[in-house]
Amino acid sequence: MDAATLAFATTPLLLLYGRDHDPRAVALAGGLASALGSATQLLLLRWALATDKPWMRRLAPSRGKLEAALAQFPSASFLALVVARATPLPDAPLKLVAAAIGYPVVRYALATFLGSIPYYFVLALIGAKFKFPVWLLLAALAVIALGVGIDALRRRRKVTP
Repeated sequence: MDAATLAFATTPLLLLYGRDHDPRAVALAGGLASALGSATQLLLLRWALATDKPWMRRLAPSRGKLEAALAQFPSASFLALVVARATPLPDAPLKLVAAAIGYPVVRYALATFLGSIPYYFVLALIGAKFKFPVWLLLAALAVIALGVGIDALRRRRKVTP
């Protein structure tokens, strides 16, 4: 749903859309949006890894992170990508490996689409069954954003002595 960005609002959005729309339609639309967003992210990550501009080095993953991801995930296979997208676990390490090895963008988008559909369907179905109030979903989104912010500050403090 918001996969072209940080994707932290995807779960609350799926729960919200599931309240008022057919979960199958939500899953298909969400899967398509995630596929397009993930393909965009992959292209941007490839560009970041390939550029030698000083201002881009800050945005590109460090060589250590890249080597760790390559060691942990030596192959970004289609099935691994589908399974990673079908779970709530982050797929950033696989995306990093896919960018580093030049994984085909169309195949990556297809794996993202196919993996997202069952996960998004379940979330939309939960939203349809429980009909969470909008204020609760907004509060959950705020808690998630707060957690991301705290984690970023914590990491920044570790780097700065």
